[in-house]
Amino acid sequence: MGFMNKQVFRCGFSLLLAFCLVFGSLIPPATALTQQQKLVSEVWRIVNRSYLDETFNHQNWSDMRQNALKKPLPNDQAAYTAIQNMLKSLDDPFTRFLDPEQYRSLQVNTSGELTGVGLQIALNPQTGTLEVITPIEGSPAEKAGLKPRDRILKIEGLSTENLTLDEAAARMRGPIGSVVSLLIGREGEGEKEITLVRDRIELNPVVADLRLSPQGKPFGYLRLTQFNANAAMELAHAISSLEKKGAAAYILDLRNNPGGLLQAGIEVARQWLDSGTIVYTVNRQGIQGNFEASGSSITQDPLVILVNQGTASASEILAGALQDNGRAQLVGETTFGKGLIQSLFELSDGSGLAVTIAKYETPDHRDINKLGIKPDIVITQQPINREQIGTAADSQYQAAVELLSKNSVVAGS
Repeated sequence: MGFMNKQVFRCGFSLLLAFCLVFGSLIPPATALTQQQKLVSEVWRIVNRSYLDETFNHQNWSDMRQNALKKPLPNDQAAYTAIQNMLKSLDDPFTRFLDPEQYRSLQVNTSGELTGVGLQIALNPQTGTLEVITPIEGSPAEKAGLKPRDRILKIEGLSTENLTLDEAAARMRGPIGSVVSLLIGREGEGEKEITLVRDRIELNPVVADLRLSPQGKPFGYLRLTQFNANAAMELAHAISSLEKKGAAAYILDLRNNPGGLLQAGIEVARQWLDSGTIVYTVNRQGIQGNFEASGSSITQDPLVILVNQGTASASEILAGALQDNGRAQLVGETTFGKGLIQSLFELSDGSGLAVTIAKYETPDHRDINKLGIKPDIVITQQPINREQIGTAADSQYQAAVELLSKNSVVAGS
């Protein structure tokens, strides 16, 4: 698919990342430039070539390079600051610079913003506020009562207002057993300080269970918490196992799933679809790439997908693909609305650069950025705790079970 098929995309809510290398040999020799100036020029060139918005936020991008190089850059930190200021002018929280330590940390961590307290975090694209996507099951953050959409106002007394996503994540990381305090803001409640003890975070992306409908019909309940490197394989094993146990229908729970690897989302879609488009990608030239089903579905049994405001990015790609292809019906609340794709470039000094290079559209060419995907059946629900998910206290889940019981969900062809 042209420029798209050479990159492995990461479609995290907080970042969509594609890993591709930019080697120093690509930079024209410029003996008059210092090492720091070369780095600034390297970043400028990548953005100039790849950035989705060809107006660069309605500004002269060439002037930005000239202005950045006019100032003295005596050390690496000065260059990093100049780069961050240059990128800030784009007004895109997802296009950002990562210093070598942040870049190494991101490469090691398949979930993007998974920290030592077990929080997945994002900058709200409308407000720029640092928010909780979801606490990880069993983590210190969950045990302390943190919830999706909580605003993180301060970390160790430092305001998060001017912190990048990576700086915030770095401040919450630390040795197991060490302590970090967060000032939290929650809708309808006052601010409160929470103290967390950092711990090792174990993350299993798939929860699978065979259940019976009120009519005694066996169905599979699958909850997918993120699209990490193991998600597609783990889900395939879970579906196959449930098929052998006699599952005749499925509920796939994508609530509070912030995304992850785009390729994992595509592979999961292929487990449910035999044919049809999964997603379109559009770059700044308007060139469309697309990913298609490959005839490798595991089951054609009826499927209902649960979504909510925390369903984002790769989760929205999956939900949109199965909804537009008539393969599944969606129940719950309108999804988050993250429809941009970033590519992560490795820079010559070991730092990294995430750049928004494309947007995606559903098979029916819906652009869901900042809009989200509306479910077929809208069921709003007050927040419930982890133990109540998939129980009688979970009205969205109960609506999905009722929908399956009516046999009104038709499997796609």
